Amino acid sequence: MMILAMLAVVAGVATAAPKQKAEKKIATVVFTTDLDCHHCAQKVLNTIPYEKGIKDVQVDVPTKTVTVKFDAAKNSVESLIKAFESIKVKVVKAEAKK
Repeated sequence: MMILAMLAVVAGVATAAPKQKAEKKIATVVFTTDLDCHHCAQKVLNTIPYEKGIKDVQVDVPTKTVTVKFDAAKNSVESLIKAFESIKVKVVKAEAKK
């Protein structure tokens, strides 16, 4: 009798619908910064990618821009600006991309 009960539980668990994972919303933002050398760019690349939810960071020193792709459920533009400020990189403006 106990074996039949265990089989019923196992069968119920096996046929239960798997839970849907929350779909990640990847956001992209382009920051205009005060970067003026490759040392500053390296400072960004050593810090920003390790913030929560960051998927990709691209630094362009000649145009003084930093493009960041991140999971919007785990991070925000305001939080990223604070991360830039913590490494003494001034963010002039941020522009969201689709």
